[in-house]
Amino acid sequence: MMIEEVLRRENMQEALKRVILNHGAPGVDGMTVDEVTPALVIRWEAIRKEILEDRYQPQPVRKVEIPKPDGKGMRTLGIPTVIDRLIQQAILQVLQPHFDATFSDGSFGFRPGRSAHQAIERAREHIASGCRWVVDMDLEKFFDRVNHDVLMSRLARRVADKRILHLIRRFLTAGVMVDGLVSERTQGTPQGGPLSPLLSNVLLDELDKELEKRGHRFARYADDCNVYVQSKAAGERVMASVERFLTDVLRLKVNREKSAVDRPWNRKFLGFSFTTQLKPRVKVSPQSVKRFKDKFREEVRRGRGRNLGAFIKELAPSHRGWMAYYRKAEVKGTFEELDLWIRRKLRCIMWRQWKRPKTRRRELTARGLSPEQARLSAGNGHGPWWNAGASHMNICVPIAFLSQLGLMSFLDEHLRLKSPL
Repeated sequence: MMIEEVLRRENMQEALKRVILNHGAPGVDGMTVDEVTPALVIRWEAIRKEILEDRYQPQPVRKVEIPKPDGKGMRTLGIPTVIDRLIQQAILQVLQPHFDATFSDGSFGFRPGRSAHQAIERAREHIASGCRWVVDMDLEKFFDRVNHDVLMSRLARRVADKRILHLIRRFLTAGVMVDGLVSERTQGTPQGGPLSPLLSNVLLDELDKELEKRGHRFARYADDCNVYVQSKAAGERVMASVERFLTDVLRLKVNREKSAVDRPWNRKFLGFSFTTQLKPRVKVSPQSVKRFKDKFREEVRRGRGRNLGAFIKELAPSHRGWMAYYRKAEVKGTFEELDLWIRRKLRCIMWRQWKRPKTRRRELTARGLSPEQARLSAGNGHGPWWNAGASHMNICVPIAFLSQLGLMSFLDEHLRLKSPL
């Protein structure tokens, strides 16, 4: 692999196409993806010469923090400039095929043709084979703590052109800009650049190979690794030995608070969990359901006072995306329960919007209740949540009405996605 292969016209054109299609926020220079093509017409020859002469210096990344999926803490992203993203993408397109061909069969994250759903299926196969204990390892702040020297030594085993290696190291050490000040980066490969996923797999492939050498059954997706064993005692031994390997060889740290040796159905893996049967079924993890409900409650708070139909339509894309990811789940009770809960929350919104007993009585009467039933229901003294689950609101705001407003049924969508085309 030579830097000339990275800079080949066809490779750069494909990289530019992907960077533009990915959209993405501007880096520290403020350049957008719409502005990059005109800028390259002027600047590309100078940039190309700097890269070939091993002089190119990437700009610092722009620090962005987003909430973690579990709601506990923030995840740090490092957003490179669009031109630096272009160069990283070009490097990725050259390195990925060479490295991916030798990656472990138990690795599923950030690899062409592989997915989280395949990792879940592999985990289920291991459980069904009799490995009904899991060593669930959480690597502490993995992307922030990757050791640059260890990573570069692994890359150097496969990449002969020193210019590629020097360029990658400069990307790793480019620094982070916060409030106009640049801080040095001596470790880590911040999420946000095209190269980061591949670099994480290059480093963690050594863990995969070690697990294979020891004969362990495992599934790994990025830094989320589960090893499946037949007893708790075996799991404790694996946890201790793998932790030593990660610490001594890869300079990584296991977060013992978030890691455990437990039954697979007591843990979550990529948002999923499993049933206890000998032939386990995949289900949405309780933690994922809780996260969904917490997010929905927040959306409801923001949507108070708005037209219900518009609110439902605004939620539809994210709900369909959530369902598309969790279509792998086979336990449909979760989707039935979510449908009931969401409908009740929406009826709760309507009850709040009606506000006064007089308005509630009028609305209930208009929707089919007798005047006496409407009077008693409107003045029952209970709160919105109680009323949202009561028979009068179920009668007056039926499922068909909410469906007409655009509300998706999670259960129906699950069955549709499961049906053969």
